[in-house]
Amino acid sequence: MRKLTILCLAGLLMLAFSSAYAQDKIDFKASGWIDAQTLWYRNVSPGNPAGGIYNTVAATDKYGGGAYNRTNSFLESRTRLRFDWAYGKSINGVMLFEMDAGPWGNSPGGSAAKISERNTYGYWSADRAAVEIKTIYVDWGVPAIPVPINMRVGLQPLSIRNNLLVYTDGMGITAGINLDPVMIQPLWFKAVEGNYWTSDDVDVYGLVANAKLGTMTVGGYGLYYNMNSYPLYNPAPTIGTNQSDMFWFGIYADGKAGPVNLNFDFIYDRGSVERKGFNLFFPEVKYRGWATRIALDFPMEQVNFGFVGVYASGADTQKTSSTGAPGSLTSTGVASSKVDSYVTPPGSEAGTNFGESVVFYNSWINRGSSGIATSNNYNSMCRGPIGGTWLAKLYASIKPTPWYKVTFQGMYIGDTTKHGNTFGTAYASINPALGFRDDKSIGFEFDLIQEIQIYKNLKYVIGAGYLFAGKGLDYGYISGPPFPGVAFNSKPKDPWQITTNLTYNF
Repeated sequence: MRKLTILCLAGLLMLAFSSAYAQDKIDFKASGWIDAQTLWYRNVSPGNPAGGIYNTVAATDKYGGGAYNRTNSFLESRTRLRFDWAYGKSINGVMLFEMDAGPWGNSPGGSAAKISERNTYGYWSADRAAVEIKTIYVDWGVPAIPVPINMRVGLQPLSIRNNLLVYTDGMGITAGINLDPVMIQPLWFKAVEGNYWTSDDVDVYGLVANAKLGTMTVGGYGLYYNMNSYPLYNPAPTIGTNQSDMFWFGIYADGKAGPVNLNFDFIYDRGSVERKGFNLFFPEVKYRGWATRIALDFPMEQVNFGFVGVYASGADTQKTSSTGAPGSLTSTGVASSKVDSYVTPPGSEAGTNFGESVVFYNSWINRGSSGIATSNNYNSMCRGPIGGTWLAKLYASIKPTPWYKVTFQGMYIGDTTKHGNTFGTAYASINPALGFRDDKSIGFEFDLIQEIQIYKNLKYVIGAGYLFAGKGLDYGYISGPPFPGVAFNSKPKDPWQITTNLTYNF
């Protein structure tokens, strides 16, 4: 009788649990987008050039047959495909794939500049292995806890103020702790594992907190990169030569202040890069940079006016080399010792997310595929989209119909680097040993952007911009015969770009 009772109870428990779990089912969803875009420009950098502390104006190979002062044009595409597997409201699995074709008709096959056949689905005859894994992670709510906590585990975005500081994808664990109105987000990412038996890892630790205060969201964060190997991916025998501890601290505010939409950021970076082991010939390089941005929007029914102001500290070329690494030499031939330029973490794609112009900075129209200041360095720290520059921008948007919007914008861009220029390489005199010229003007840029909603899910955007180049973009070069070793300067033709994007969302 006792056995029968126990069996009946066990059966009832099984039925109870099975009925409880049967209430939930796995919901599958697929979404994504496909685009096609054109780029036509002069003296504007394509793609994501590696960004040191300094980056010269686009392809300044004046006498080597490069793109300097020449017109460039090509087409490219990107596709993203996302799969979601949601189990009730508590669990969701995400896989995001990315496929690139850029430029259309490029030569087939992998190379040192490409990872396998990445970016190749636009090659003639197609059939390329061009599918890239963007993210794979699981979101899940922690059960039986009075405070709502959500966990995310796997290959996921590391995104903190991604137009200024950091956006990248990596293996990590993040959490969201909801203490309404406060949200706290601790995070940890493994950037480099290195050898299993020694301490050459790179770990990222961070904490983000924000609170909803009326119509404003106010927040702050701290980010720590413990880099026991720096640069992150250097080939032997230089791998692990340097190490670095870097911190980024920031505050921000987003929301409405009366009739005005407000966005504000302030970021400070601090740390150092040093050679492993004691070595007098490779002194430590200290990093001390900062940046701030404010954006004000004045929206009306069909018209919107706005202002954007940005300032980012610049380096001193007499103290900072082009890479900022220990043992590297500055323009005056001494070892690099300090980087006062604002810098972003290794691997950050903030350079392609800034999106404040069509020519000088990258453009949101073509997903950040161009721009003189576009700078992503997947190996080491760099000045990001704004280091060494400042910006004052005015714009106005008009939307006369639901399907058409036009934006006019004008801006002045200045240089904050000392004893040299952030982008230009002009020399101070005919003797190159005397260093670079220090100019403050990068120039005035004027843009026109048109957005056309063809169908609900199909949009076409056209952007055109012209930069009246200042002296901060002048190009310096060392001549050969009949005047070998003499420094000359050349003013590039004004940069301009016309770019378009057609996107289908599904």
